[in-house]
Amino acid sequence: MLDKKILEGLFRQNYGGMIRLARTILDDDGEAEDVVQDVFVRLANRDNVSDINAGYLMTAVHHGCMNQIRRKQLHNQVHSLYPIEPEADIMPTRQLMERLDEIQSFAREQMHEPYCTIFRLRFDEDLTIKEIAERTRFGIGTVHKYLQQSIRLVQQHLKQQEL
Repeated sequence: MLDKKILEGLFRQNYGGMIRLARTILDDDGEAEDVVQDVFVRLANRDNVSDINAGYLMTAVHHGCMNQIRRKQLHNQVHSLYPIEPEADIMPTRQLMERLDEIQSFAREQMHEPYCTIFRLRFDEDLTIKEIAERTRFGIGTVHKYLQQSIRLVQQHLKQQEL
């Protein structure tokens, strides 16, 4: 680990310039301080100090800032792909369970074969289309067609229930 006096000297000599660079790049005081602190934390864990100078520290801050920007961009991309729904749009668990029961009842009581069996194998037993084809001895394309049609039947049933 790096000697505390050496680390303190590097901090006193370079902190002002490092923080200005980070603030300029990130345009956020809190994030800038976090990046500079991370540089010093990593520095404190090093054994060799021979290559540490102002240029090294500024480069480390620059890289830290670029990593912070990449993390924020990734966070924004993920957030835009999976927006958090307002609570009004979220169906309560009890209603969701009732709806699932209704779908299962509809599939058992009103769907004809082979729609009912294929639907049940896919959603109750969580089998893949290939596994369903092996079990029912239908072709994969046939299983896929019946599954799509059974899903459409359920969707139509649910739409009628909403009216």
